[in-house]
Amino acid sequence: MIITITGYPGSGKSTLGKGIAKALGLKHYSAGDLLRQIAKEKDLPVMELHRLMEEDESVDRELDERNKKLGLEEDNFVIDGRLSWHFIPKSVKIFVKIDLKKAAERVFKDSCSDKKERCGEENASVQKTVENMQKRMEMNKGRYLKLYNVDYLNESNYDIVVDTTKASIQETKEGVLKQIKSLGKEQRKDL
Repeated sequence: MIITITGYPGSGKSTLGKGIAKALGLKHYSAGDLLRQIAKEKDLPVMELHRLMEEDESVDRELDERNKKLGLEEDNFVIDGRLSWHFIPKSVKIFVKIDLKKAAERVFKDSCSDKKERCGEENASVQKTVENMQKRMEMNKGRYLKLYNVDYLNESNYDIVVDTTKASIQETKEGVLKQIKSLGKEQRKDL
């Protein structure tokens, strides 16, 4: 079984992905980690890489090829990535949403606690973090529509949609695991 997870920034996609992978005994991958690797290889801050991706399709294509290859060569894993559901169509597709202010509070806390390196101008305050999240989501949506004619924010693309605004990660994980198990056996057999 392959499970793909996407959604809003700061919604807990990676944490949920790791939790589901552990609960089901599956490997976990993150497109965010892959993207940060690409940014590091290009010696760019992540936000600058996102801006570059607006003008240069090669970064998207590199990330997309890594997703496709993973879906073709492996089985029994969870991956959180914005378009992983699109490039790995035979997967249980999960979308995680959250109120953006709540997401920004989480990201700001995680990024800026103990002066972590991810804190900087991009996350100088909760409000600045909200603004950057909105910009990033709009940039991504426009780019994906242009490149692939897909709207990753359209919830009808997914098998399971969860809102983590008020739920703990444990509650979310348990709810998603129940939903995965309740998907028809015929549907899961094909995944």
